[in-house]
Amino acid sequence: KEAQADYEVMMRESADKRTVDTAALTEKSATKADVGAELEGHKEHLASAGKELMATMKYISSLHAECDWLLQYHDVRKEARTGEIDSLVKAKAVLSGADYALVQTKAHSFLGRVH
Repeated sequence: KEAQADYEVMMRESADKRTVDTAALTEKSATKADVGAELEGHKEHLASAGKELMATMKYISSLHAECDWLLQYHDVRKEARTGEIDSLVKAKAVLSGADYALVQTKAHSFLGRVH
C-alpha cells in the first residue's frame, strides 16, 4: 500500500509540474512572438534609416560639389560682377545725361606712330 501511495503522490506532483511547465511554455512562446514582432519592427526601422542616411549622404555630396565649384570660380564671378556693376553705373550716367562720346578710354597715337 505504501508503494501505491508513493505512486499516486508522484503522479500528482508530475501533473502539477506539467501544468506549471505548460504555463511557462505558453508564456515563453508569447514572449518569443512579441520579441520576434519587435525585431521585425526594428529591421524595418533600420532599413528606413539606411535609406534616409543614403539620401542625406547624397545631398551632402551634392552640396560639397556645389561648394567646390563656387570656391573654384569665385574670382571669375567676382570680376564679372564688378564689370556688371561698372557697366550699370556707366549706363545710369548715360541715361542721366552724361556724355561718354568724347572720353578717351585708350591712348591712341596718330597713324599708329610711336612717339
